[in-house]
Amino acid sequence: MKRWFSVFLLLLVFLAACGGNEGTSGSEEDQTASDEPAAEQQEKDSTESLENPGEGEKEKEETEQSSEEEEDAQEAFVQKEAQYEMTDNWSFQPIADADPKVALLTIDDIPDAHAMEMAETLKEKGAPAIFFVNGHFLDTPDEELAEKRKQWVKAIHDMGFPIGNHTYSHKDLKTMSEEEQREEILTVSDQIEEITGERPVFYRSPFGSNTDFVKELVKEEGMLLMNWTYGYDWEQEYQNASSLADIMVDTPLLANGANLLMHDRDWTNKALGDIVDGLRDKGYTLLDPALIQTP
Repeated sequence: MKRWFSVFLLLLVFLAACGGNEGTSGSEEDQTASDEPAAEQQEKDSTESLENPGEGEKEKEETEQSSEEEEDAQEAFVQKEAQYEMTDNWSFQPIADADPKVALLTIDDIPDAHAMEMAETLKEKGAPAIFFVNGHFLDTPDEELAEKRKQWVKAIHDMGFPIGNHTYSHKDLKTMSEEEQREEILTVSDQIEEITGERPVFYRSPFGSNTDFVKELVKEEGMLLMNWTYGYDWEQEYQNASSLADIMVDTPLLANGANLLMHDRDWTNKALGDIVDGLRDKGYTLLDPALIQTP
C-alpha cells in the first residue's frame, strides 16, 4: 500500500512539473507575439530608409535652412530703447549716461551703383549706418535693373541697416507745391514698405532743404527729420578715395555726436573702410541708429 501511495505522489509531482513548463512556454510565446508588431515596424522603417536614402538628409537641410532664415530675420533693423537724441545742429547727444563720443554714418542716394558693396564693407567691419533711398532709382525703365536694385534695398535692410527716405526725385522741395512735396515723400515710404515690410523712421531732404510742410508731414509719418554735420564727397577735390578718407576723419568738424554725410559714389565706396577705421582709431564709437530717439 505504501508503495502504491509513493507511486501516486511521484505521478502528481510529475504532472505538476509538466503543467509549470507549459505555463512558462506559453508566457514566452505571448511575449514573442507582442514583440512582432514592433519588429515588423522597425524592419519597415529600415526598408523605407533604404528605399529613400535622401529623405533624412532633405529634412535636415530644410531644418538648417529654416534656422538660417530665422537668423537672417533677427539681423534685420529693429528699433531699441533710445539712448541718443538729435540736437538743433543735427548732431546727437546722450539721453542719459550713454557714451558721448559717437559718430553716425549715413549713405545717401541709394541704390545707384555701389550701395550693396558699401553695405557689405560696413557689415564686415561691424559698423552701423543709415542708407537713404531715392525712389527714382527703383523706377528705372530697365525692369531688370529696377528689380536688382529692389533686391539690394531688401538685402541691405536684412543685413541690419535701416532704410531712410530721401525723396523720390532728389529735387529741392522748396520749389514744389505742398501736394508735390507730399508725393515726393510718401511715394518713397510706400516703396520702402513694399520692399522691406516696414515704413522708414528716418528722413532727409535733398540739399537739406526743408519746408514747414515737410517738417509737419515727416512728423505725422513718424519719421525723424535729419540733415547732417558735415560731408565732402560731392566736392571736386575729394572725389578720390585717399583725399576723402583723410578729410572725413581729420576735419575740425568731427566732434561728439557728429552726423556724417556720404553718398553712393565710387570714390566713397573705396574710402569707406578707411573712414570707419580712422574714426575708431580716434576713439569714436559708430552710433547704432536703433538707439536714436524717433517720433
